[in-house]
Amino acid sequence: MQCEVCGREIIGEAHRVLIEGVKMITCTECAVLGSDTWIPEPKKLKRITEKEKKLSRDPSPAKKEEVIKIAEEVSLIDNLGLLVRQRREKLGLSHEDLARKIGEKVSVIRRIESGKMSPDDRLTVKLEHALKIELHTSVMDEGTAAMSSLPNNRGVTLGEIAILKTRKKGGSFENEGNNSQP
Repeated sequence: MQCEVCGREIIGEAHRVLIEGVKMITCTECAVLGSDTWIPEPKKLKRITEKEKKLSRDPSPAKKEEVIKIAEEVSLIDNLGLLVRQRREKLGLSHEDLARKIGEKVSVIRRIESGKMSPDDRLTVKLEHALKIELHTSVMDEGTAAMSSLPNNRGVTLGEIAILKTRKKGGSFENEGNNSQP
C-alpha cells in the first residue's frame, strides 16, 4: 500500500487521518500532517427480497421461447436535400436561421440541400426535429420480407431462395407457389 501524501510504500501500520477535511491513508511520517483520525464505514450488505430472487432466476430451457427478429435497415430518403430545402422555405427559415437553430454551419446546410453532402445520424435527427419532417425510411430487403411472411414453425426453403435470387436478377418462374408444404 502506498501513502496518499508522499507516495512511498507504507511499511508497518497505515494511518487513517483527515488532512484539510480529506480522508487519507498515510505513512507514519505524513500522519502528523493530519488533524484527526477516521474509521472506515462498514460496507452495507443489500438484502435481496424473494421477488428479486424470482426475477434473477433463469427460466428453465423448456420454457424459453425462440424469438425471431426481422432485420430492418434504416436509411435516408432519396431526395433528402430537396425535401430539406422545401421544408425550410415553407417554414420561412433562411439558411442562417436553420443553421443557428440546429447549431451547425451555414455551409453544411447548403451542402446538404445541394446534395453534395449526406448528413450523419446526429445531424439527421437535428434536421428532423427542427423541420418537423421524417428523413429516415426503413428498408427491408426481399429476403427479409419473404422470411417475415413465413409461418414461425419452419425456415426458408431452397425454392424460396431460388425465387428471390431469380427476382433480383430480373427473371421469373412460371409457378412461384410454395410447394414445400402439402
